[in-house]
Amino acid sequence: MMTFPKVKYAALVLFDIDGTLVRRAGPHHREALVEGIRRVTGLKTTTEGIPVQGMLDPDILTLMLERAGASRERIHTAMPEIIEAAERHYLRVCPALKGTHCPAVEPVLDRLTRRGILLGLVTGNLTRIGWRKLERAGLRRYFRFGAFGETAKTRAGLARQAIREARRRGWIERHSPVSLIGDAPADILAARANRIRVIAVRTGITPREELHRHAPDFLLPNLRYLRLQMIEG
Repeated sequence: MMTFPKVKYAALVLFDIDGTLVRRAGPHHREALVEGIRRVTGLKTTTEGIPVQGMLDPDILTLMLERAGASRERIHTAMPEIIEAAERHYLRVCPALKGTHCPAVEPVLDRLTRRGILLGLVTGNLTRIGWRKLERAGLRRYFRFGAFGETAKTRAGLARQAIREARRRGWIERHSPVSLIGDAPADILAARANRIRVIAVRTGITPREELHRHAPDFLLPNLRYLRLQMIEG
């Protein structure tokens, strides 16, 4: 594990996971959601036809349950146990995720860390799924904290939660630069809602034209094109 300094950081950069840090990580995440529902409710579900990019895992689970005929009350009651079951399943089956890094991810994370920039996560992944995914991809050591899919109602709420935690712990000042890097329109909208800088990368499945339409501060082919002045200026 990387040792984190106790001093304040120069800036905060929040990263999405899927499509931003890693891609083509296999079917295990989706399978974990299906298995979590099956174990708790006995219902047969699928993620097919659900536009999962940019969605929070609990919202994906809700849609899966609704399509299987579950009532709103049943969904609400079962959700905590489903989340736990899905996480347990993923922890058991997630393989080593070699070769899944998006371009230039590790060199960029190294450079930002050496520069004294705090790295955090804002992701729709459930907490233990997100951390295990990064662990198996060899990237866990770069990130001090994160906001995950079940800890807020929206992605904007997750970003707000992460920023507040970084300030509360004294890691950054109130006026320190804060950026969010992601590959989906949902990441851009979350950053805009929190009035922070947003850097979109074209390493996910969203077409360039759609990302451009949401007007990120920077739109990059991949992280190889990230410059320090984009997040420190």
